[in-house]
Amino acid sequence: MPTPAPARLTDRKRAAILDAAIAEFRQAGYEATSMDRVAASAGVSKRTVYNHFPSKEVLFAHILRQLMERTLASPELAYRADRPLRAQLLELVRQKMELLQDESFIDLARAGIASVIPSPERAQQMFGRIGDKEEGLVVWIRAAAADGRLNTDDPGFASTFMFGMIKGFAFWPQITMGQPLLTEQQRDRVAQTATDMFLAHFAAA
Repeated sequence: MPTPAPARLTDRKRAAILDAAIAEFRQAGYEATSMDRVAASAGVSKRTVYNHFPSKEVLFAHILRQLMERTLASPELAYRADRPLRAQLLELVRQKMELLQDESFIDLARAGIASVIPSPERAQQMFGRIGDKEEGLVVWIRAAAADGRLNTDDPGFASTFMFGMIKGFAFWPQITMGQPLLTEQQRDRVAQTATDMFLAHFAAA
């Protein structure tokens, strides 16, 4: 059954708001971006923007979450007992690095982090809405441990340990010091090394 025209118009307005917000956050930063600017850039009324997103924090968190979900969506993330452990983990690491080295995500994360540094409460509100997008690795580690292939009773700690290694090369230097994105060769080196170090500690004998 065809979708009613008003619904299609609403979808187009929502898409226009998101596109405009992404451009404004990237160009002007979080603090300088207002719902008025987003509305003007999207060609809609301010009321329309608020009808879709009740606050700037919600709008920004939605954009980050949407980018994460689009980048990390993959049917191969689930643990499989019939596949080599290293190959599975390396795939998970490389998918994470695709997000961390996405130029749009870096720009938006930089804008968001700059805005929440003076306010821990705002950080909790904003990034709490994003959700734990590292949960995929936690689930994978838990399944691999249950299968006797990893030694850990704390999958959350193991996941944080892995991502800490990755972000030290492929996120924080770009966010805090403006370093360039890693080359393909550098990404591969980080992914391979982090995977091997993780398995050297957590893999079952």
